[in-house]
Amino acid sequence: MLSKAQDFPFGELDHHAINMTRYDKDTTAAAVVIREFGTTSFLHDGDKIKHRYHVRIKVFNSARFNRGDVVIPLYQGSTTKYESVDNIRGVVYYPAPDGGINKTELDKKSIIREKSSEHVELVKFALPNIVDGSVLEYEYEIESPYIFNYRPWQFQWDIPKMYSEYVALIPAVFVYNVSLVGYLRLDKSDAKVKKECFQPRGYRIDCSEMTYAMNDIPAFIEEDYMTSPKNFISAINFELSEVTRLNGAKEKITKEWKDVDYEMKTHRLFGKQLRRDDIFKKILPTILDGTESDLEKAQSIYTYIQSQIRWNKRYGQFTDQGLKNAIDHRVGNVADINLSLIAALAAADLDADAVVLSTRDNGVVHKLYPVISDFNYVVAMVNIDGESYLLDATDPLLPFGLLPMRCINGEGRIMSMNKPSEWIDLVASQKRSDIYSLQLTLQPNGKITGSIKNYKLGYAAYYRRQEIKKFNSIEEYVEDKDKNLPDTRIINYDVNNLDTIDKTLEETYEVEIAAFDSLSFDRIFFNPFLMNKMNDNPFKLAERTYPVDLGAPESTRVVISLRIPENYELTGKPRDLAIALPNRGGRFINKTEIVGDQIQFSQIMELGKSIYQPEEYPALKELFNQIIQLQKTDLVFERKEI
Repeated sequence: MLSKAQDFPFGELDHHAINMTRYDKDTTAAAVVIREFGTTSFLHDGDKIKHRYHVRIKVFNSARFNRGDVVIPLYQGSTTKYESVDNIRGVVYYPAPDGGINKTELDKKSIIREKSSEHVELVKFALPNIVDGSVLEYEYEIESPYIFNYRPWQFQWDIPKMYSEYVALIPAVFVYNVSLVGYLRLDKSDAKVKKECFQPRGYRIDCSEMTYAMNDIPAFIEEDYMTSPKNFISAINFELSEVTRLNGAKEKITKEWKDVDYEMKTHRLFGKQLRRDDIFKKILPTILDGTESDLEKAQSIYTYIQSQIRWNKRYGQFTDQGLKNAIDHRVGNVADINLSLIAALAAADLDADAVVLSTRDNGVVHKLYPVISDFNYVVAMVNIDGESYLLDATDPLLPFGLLPMRCINGEGRIMSMNKPSEWIDLVASQKRSDIYSLQLTLQPNGKITGSIKNYKLGYAAYYRRQEIKKFNSIEEYVEDKDKNLPDTRIINYDVNNLDTIDKTLEETYEVEIAAFDSLSFDRIFFNPFLMNKMNDNPFKLAERTYPVDLGAPESTRVVISLRIPENYELTGKPRDLAIALPNRGGRFINKTEIVGDQIQFSQIMELGKSIYQPEEYPALKELFNQIIQLQKTDLVFERKEI
């Protein structure tokens, strides 16, 4: 049965909440959860789980509040096995024009059902009359036949909570691994025995009644440079480990890695596909024609698979219908492409294995409790002359050995066909590197003319190639670039190595910058931060409780040589600056020099780590603050008396 002992009365006018004008622990919050309660238990017949949810929220700023539109996802396995929701109630108290309090209840007719996908139905409702000062409340009950999927509890939202409590009643015949995610700690974690709360088929079984609660929960604010929020949002998760059947037999649910190894190696859409090297035996002589070393062979096979199978944008560690089907139709999911790559490498007698992983937006893999469904992607690994290369052939613009950023997420699992599986760090093999060289001259007519050369390597080159390929031609790309460069006209251009993806991407532009109407001014200003100027700091939080994850180190170097007329002299410039992050985390150097009739301006920005821990956040934030302030300053030239 459901326990309601810790719940609070529904629909009761909460005078304290009504009178609140702000939440003192977060005065910027658009709203605050006053109280939240949930409980999950098994029904007596043992074939369903029931979850009850109840929440009360105070709204301060209705324009920034988006939790009045409630969406409840329900899994629909079949016409006879599906989740259902019932007993939906909602009420809103809001200020009346005469200074009193009005009340509106949720109209059951406004509850809608929407088919989201083949197996997911969404039940939606919008609470009415939410204005500044409102107090809203809603509750519902979900019944689920999927008794192995015990409902987790999320303590953190994007608004703060004053109190959140979850009660889990778990029969003694079920053993769950319980894990707390996030940096917050529980204020309450109690367990007691509830007698005979589970009575399947006449059996009387005790339950563990576990209560988890937190007070004063801060809002979780997403910021740039992070992996999946579910890695960091404070929550309680349950994973079924073992079941004792009513006849006393025990069934172990949580697998060991050796079990996962066996299941993957024998799976018809994974392990059996890796053995299909026969598909490539006939075509290999053509693919490998002219190659000598093992590295050249691997590179040729990689290029061949990139060109032969188009990615249908679907993830997965299992092929859709097998490699032969994907090759015949020249289209497939991630596994179709990368398992084909592994099979082709093996056909060439190269040492290649599969690496299954979880992408950045899918969350990290739980290493302690092996679950195949944690993985949603697979790449290839080939070992040549003592070096391992991770390969993903889904994108023709990815050079050999460079994984897409979506794959740089913690650790992957090497699934070898002839040895035990093991973990491998998924780290970027190259950094994001940009080099700019500008040769400019300030002309008597006030225009600045010259050349801009840009060299991109690693991820910077990959992203720029993606950007260019979105256009029908390089000409269209340059036209678009010309439109988006303020006061700048591109006169001529040259783009090298666009399709030679293993080389540096080079862009050269002859430009004319309309800096001034003429050189009739006694004082003129020019901002040298033309490249990658930042207007806003991406790091705004007072405190960040999760890492800054760039995916790969970054390096940007800018050198500007500006020739000025002889009747002008430099009288002001951005201050020379050299800042280093702690623990060799990076540096920023800015310098301006006068060399003859030229101004030599140089800037170096290096972020040497892929991941910065929360304790490194203040220094990183301050670095960007100083850069932004510096970029607001100009080179100042004054007319000389001759």
